[in-house]
Amino acid sequence: MSKSLKLFTSVIAAMLLVFACASRGRPSGGEKDTTPPEIVSESPANFSTNFNAEEIRIYFDEYVKIKDLQKQLIISPPLKYQPTIYPQGSASKYISIKIKDTLQPNTTYAFNFGNSIVDNNEENPFRYYRYVFSTGSTIDSLSVQGAVFDAKARTADPFISVMLYEVDTTYTDSTVYKQKPKFVTNTLDSLTTFNIENIKAGKYKLIALKDKNGNFTYEPKQDKIGFYEGTITVPTDSFYNITLFKEVPDFKVFKPGQVAEQRIQFPYEGNFNPVEIEVQSDSIKNLQYRITHDKEKDTLYYWYKPLVEVDSASFLVKNETFTETFKYKFKEADKDSLIISAKKPSLGFNDIATITATTPFEKIDSTKITIINNDSIPVKYRVEFDRLYNNYKFKFELEESEKYKMQALPNAFTDFYGAVNDTLNFNFSTRRKSEFGSIRVNLINAKFPLIVQLVDTQGKVLYERYTDEFPIVDFNNIDAKQYQLRAIFDTNKNGKYDTGDFLKKIQPERVSYYPTLEDTDVRANFEYVITFTLND
Repeated sequence: MSKSLKLFTSVIAAMLLVFACASRGRPSGGEKDTTPPEIVSESPANFSTNFNAEEIRIYFDEYVKIKDLQKQLIISPPLKYQPTIYPQGSASKYISIKIKDTLQPNTTYAFNFGNSIVDNNEENPFRYYRYVFSTGSTIDSLSVQGAVFDAKARTADPFISVMLYEVDTTYTDSTVYKQKPKFVTNTLDSLTTFNIENIKAGKYKLIALKDKNGNFTYEPKQDKIGFYEGTITVPTDSFYNITLFKEVPDFKVFKPGQVAEQRIQFPYEGNFNPVEIEVQSDSIKNLQYRITHDKEKDTLYYWYKPLVEVDSASFLVKNETFTETFKYKFKEADKDSLIISAKKPSLGFNDIATITATTPFEKIDSTKITIINNDSIPVKYRVEFDRLYNNYKFKFELEESEKYKMQALPNAFTDFYGAVNDTLNFNFSTRRKSEFGSIRVNLINAKFPLIVQLVDTQGKVLYERYTDEFPIVDFNNIDAKQYQLRAIFDTNKNGKYDTGDFLKKIQPERVSYYPTLEDTDVRANFEYVITFTLND
């Protein structure tokens, strides 16, 4: 073998050896970067006075980007025109803030970035960065602290705007609907506490908003609001708790529409009950009608007879707070037909066998309706009619592991238009009681009356008990699952939860939650006893 060939062979062998050694394991790439970016400089300097710059630059030791700027960035006091901020959608070693607004004289401004500034690689956040400056000779240094709670939910929503309105000769309660606040901050993802900083001394109204549009003004149809009942005077050492609630709008009916040959729908918002709908046209005589409520939507149905032979009519809709006349034009539509069904064939021991229909029930002949158990033994029952929601409830004692058959002979049900049923057969069934659980709740610090509820994680009420005297309530034979337990202080004694009203200065009725979820995890065939100490 020639010398040159030997040299070539040796080189190839060495290369293969190196490659083999390198292939035995992959390099780790080093430890994950967990260090947040650091600020190198700020221009103008943070906490500058006599500020008159048009652009602010904050320089970092590495490339940074901005996330969720619309949620995270809070400017206090709010600017009429939002500044142009760079970078967005890219990375840079500096952040640029170009001010497009005319700044107020002798005012301290704060740019609160929350957790929006992150490094470009691992997105480690530079937490709660604040850039503060004053257009005057001093920086305002006072603050207001507190916490936000939700009136009904177990925890408050994230990103709640907490605002101070200066109480001067121009302030009225309607100001929060029209103008931006003097000072503002927000709660973040995991915090419900707030700290409004760099405030000047004075008298203020403290407001909290779940501000859906991020415009720092109250829009009742979509925002939640909370307020401190009086005014606060700064400086203050007090800690302010604010309860956030969704107002129920005043009752209002919207444009009606024809949905069937003899049925008109009236969409609405607010509390409708009681409500009256009256035809006002002299051309329509002896019109009979029924009003029912949609089972899911905020809609009232106006059923009428006989068929009208006019093109239009006027309808007056009114309740205690609302009166409006609607000019209505009749249209062709399909005719409603009577269809009768059972709402829930599988019954829990807190359920009631319920029959509903697609047209309004007018009367029932219970002599033509029988209920028998699995042994063909007749079951005694009594009937209750829910006129508004158009259903009949058949109440009888439920036995466990039982099957019930309901038969309605022809003409047992008659609807508003005179239609009757053919023979109907419905089946209902129950399970073993050992498949359910029970909870006894001992109430401490009870202030009656109380509405005690078991709800799911979305706040939907699954079981409810009302007590106006005894500090013990029982939930027997309930589904085996996890619940949240809460008590509503029914201050006005009307048997339901009432929310607040900002303009009327009414706070929502107080709700107290049982502190732990584990103890409300109900298992089958098990009885729980819970001591529920209510918040003062």
